[in-house]
Amino acid sequence: MSERGVDGRRTTRREQPAAKAEAQAQDQAQALDQVPAQVQAKAAAASASAAASTAASGAGGQRTVTAPATTVATGLRTAAGLALGAAAALLEAVAALAALPVLPFTAWPRGRRAVAAVAGRLVGMERWRLERFLGVRVPPYGQPRTVPYLVARWPIALLGGVVLGCAVIGLAYLVFALVGWLFVDLREPVMVVLGGLGGLLLLFLATQGIGQVARREGELALRMLGPRQADALEARIAELAASRAEIMDVVHEERRRIERDLHDGVQQRLVALGMLIGRARRSQDPDRAAELLLQAHEESRRALAELREVAWRVHPAILDQAGLRTALEAVAERGPLPVRLGYAVARDLPKAVETAAYFVVSEAVTNVVKHAGASGVDVEVLWREGELDVRVRDDGRGGADPGGSGLAGLASRVAALDGRFAVDSPSGGPTEIRAVLPCA
Repeated sequence: MSERGVDGRRTTRREQPAAKAEAQAQDQAQALDQVPAQVQAKAAAASASAAASTAASGAGGQRTVTAPATTVATGLRTAAGLALGAAAALLEAVAALAALPVLPFTAWPRGRRAVAAVAGRLVGMERWRLERFLGVRVPPYGQPRTVPYLVARWPIALLGGVVLGCAVIGLAYLVFALVGWLFVDLREPVMVVLGGLGGLLLLFLATQGIGQVARREGELALRMLGPRQADALEARIAELAASRAEIMDVVHEERRRIERDLHDGVQQRLVALGMLIGRARRSQDPDRAAELLLQAHEESRRALAELREVAWRVHPAILDQAGLRTALEAVAERGPLPVRLGYAVARDLPKAVETAAYFVVSEAVTNVVKHAGASGVDVEVLWREGELDVRVRDDGRGGADPGGSGLAGLASRVAALDGRFAVDSPSGGPTEIRAVLPCA
């Protein structure tokens, strides 16, 4: 059943009758026979999703509609970034011309090191400007060509200053024409109208030029300061190969865990069940035989419950039938601790993302129950700008090891989808596990 906590989020507790467990026994046994194939299918789906995400990033994503206020704010920020770039380029060019008399000193190593140090600081400022105002992040890579980049960007930056000047002139003409038309007795209204139209045309062309100059600045920085395209592709291939190897490790670990659960749990209960039935058949006392059969019946129920738990850890059928939210509610119901679930996703998710999010929550809750000594668990699943943000918090003792087999397996599963995985677990708690899964 379900209850509502103080914070308004759903708190679920386990309440399932024994008859339901018996009715699902045959389905769970069939699902158990398909365990290895399902685990391999999940790994293949994760790897395919990673490749598809790579292809989608190159082909472009879905079109989004931008609000006018956001567009204006972005344009003003871009204009401010170009103004800063033009001012910096002008100062750098003047300083370089003033330093021409000391140019021969760069033939010595000390002079070259001084020039490299100054250029490195200027390039650092450029990285900040590009990321802060133009939205272009240039990842650090090897030994960037700092001095050639600074020299090559001067014409583009100064061109950006010229375009901004044209925008200011066009705006001034437009404002002058509007003010003159509304508040001044004009002697030459045709000239004022033509001036206003010319200013409007100049402003329109300048605004288009601002975007083009900003784009060229970003392209130049990425080409001269960032990794080359071939190097980026090689790094991506290496990342995918490592992710695939980690997926195979996760598959083998899943198989070992399933075998261990079957051997130590279900198999032992089935052996005990067979022994009880055999003793009941050999008993000459009807009352004793009835008591042994009752024990055998209870043992069969426990075996079915453990079998259901194993099948749920492989892949829950409810995830495909009812979606991620219902599957997470089922995880909360089956847990011995109160689980407060906050779910704020109002759209359909890719199957691979749903599966990864489900296992992140399921494994995290299982770890809390086994090791954290917590009194409750908070689960949040949110949609943030094209990404699924999954967080699991507990108030336990903390000290979780991100390199452990369980958390490392979750990190590999998330990395296979180009997601991000983080564990924050200081000694003494609390612990927060976060996975961000792209849904493009």
